[in-house]
Amino acid sequence: MSERSRVVVIAEAGVNHNGSLDRARALVDAAVAAGADIVKFQTFRADRIATRAAAKAEYQKSDGAAESQHAMLERLELDEAAHAVLVPYCAERGIEFLSTPFDLPSVDLLVRRHALARLKISSGDLTNGPLLLHAARSGAALILSTGMADLGEVEAALGVVAFGLTDPAALPGEAAFEAAYASAAGQQLLRARVTLLHCTSQYPAPAATVNLRAMDTLHGAFGLAVGYSDHTLGTTVAVAAAARGAVMIEKHFTLDRSLPGPDHQASLEPDELRRMVAAIRETEAALGSPRKAPVAGEIAMRAVARKCLVAARAIGRGEAFTAENLTTKRAPGGVAAMRYWEALERTADRDYAADEPILL
Repeated sequence: MSERSRVVVIAEAGVNHNGSLDRARALVDAAVAAGADIVKFQTFRADRIATRAAAKAEYQKSDGAAESQHAMLERLELDEAAHAVLVPYCAERGIEFLSTPFDLPSVDLLVRRHALARLKISSGDLTNGPLLLHAARSGAALILSTGMADLGEVEAALGVVAFGLTDPAALPGEAAFEAAYASAAGQQLLRARVTLLHCTSQYPAPAATVNLRAMDTLHGAFGLAVGYSDHTLGTTVAVAAAARGAVMIEKHFTLDRSLPGPDHQASLEPDELRRMVAAIRETEAALGSPRKAPVAGEIAMRAVARKCLVAARAIGRGEAFTAENLTTKRAPGGVAAMRYWEALERTADRDYAADEPILL
């Protein structure tokens, strides 16, 4: 993947506020303290995203297997009043507020009412054409998570987004999506407005299921900026993704992993989040430039670390340099040891004491 600048770190608060505005504010504070660039929540109404018969995912059953998904989601909603508090609070604290809308009215709440510059689309909605189209036509930049998807599904989603970006009013349809995706204008707008996140939609995700090399595949297939949404335990894989070239890292965090709720157990606690951000910053600093050349600190080191030609014993003026009277050692001055074979074709133009650097 191409060289890039600062990795954007998204601290995913998600629903770890457990429906409490005070806890949501505390999550913002923790994200700021950790050095994250963005704190992300989720915007939804239970009635708009799940029927009362919808089953829970296996990891959600830790929050109570008898409770329905719909009932769980109702407990975890952040209402419009909460958004009206959190958005300005994030601005006050100097961190970007981001959210994942799960329905069309939530897109409007985030973009039209609160003027969000970008939205995150969840892996579960990568195949939700109406939501993708509405989000694309909202004017916000889009972060698309690709968990559970193959390349064909990602391309289909990008076709809907390209259509929404290129035409604000035309009637949608498969042929129109394909044409928009194939067009130069569509491709240009996708590059300007869309970031893909590689993701494994398991909670937690075993490291062996992550396949970070798929980030390269996504970038090669679509030519878009690619980041990584991490659901593994700990911070190792997220830092590895930054080293692999992710432009954006998203990671769930919580104030306390022992809290009840579906996402707490697979989330980082505040100090772990801080250490992850610090490790990502150190990693991106270490990535540096692709140019292979000595850095400033190595210039002085060369003078003391590299060997030069020296006399293995006393050498008289006019004596031929040989393998017996020449050697290489660290010494001040002298010519580079790489000129050893050149020296063997010459004679000494003066006397040399043992260990004295040779001058050619």
